[in-house]
Amino acid sequence: MTTRILAVDDSPSMRMLLRASLAKQGFAVEDAEDGVHGLERMHEVAPDLLITDINMPRMDGFELIEAVRAEPRFRGTPILVLSTEFSDEKKARARSAGATGWITKPFDPDKLGAAIRRVCP
Repeated sequence: MTTRILAVDDSPSMRMLLRASLAKQGFAVEDAEDGVHGLERMHEVAPDLLITDINMPRMDGFELIEAVRAEPRFRGTPILVLSTEFSDEKKARARSAGATGWITKPFDPDKLGAAIRRVCP
């Protein structure tokens, strides 16, 4: 079965890059442009994995992670943060919100694919 991924990032070029590099690895990728749209898409897509940026308008990544974790049907969905941010404080905040892992941009497609396979067996 194909792993369905929802990628949430306010950068159209980052969404395109994620879709292209992950589709090449056999993943089905949907996307959203910010946290509000991402939360709507979670309900439409019910993905196997959520990848989210942190700095976005309307609803940032931390708020999105908390909103997703507040919903019983998504409590077990792995969430990877993909961000240019890499401070220990931000990583700790993401973990306490419910993130599964953290990947720094720019990302290596093979490492991202390996991380996805680790959290979505």
